[in-house]
Amino acid sequence: QVRGLCGTFNGDQRDEFLTPEGDVELGVAAFANAFRAAGACPALGPGIANPCDSSPGSWERAEATCAVLLGPAFQ
Repeated sequence: QVRGLCGTFNGDQRDEFLTPEGDVELGVAAFANAFRAAGACPALGPGIANPCDSSPGSWERAEATCAVLLGPAFQ
């Protein structure tokens, strides 16, 4: 019964980009734009920039931080 930006949590990755209308989007930008409130922010274009590209060292920090999810606390 879970639906939205976090996916359906049913183990089937083919329906993770399910829009509020029940369509399955193939791209990230189209999926995110389906949840965008009209006029609240600009629509995403087809190419989404990697946030790590604009901040040196952020990839390493992100990997170290996310590694906690694979550690004993979450086993």
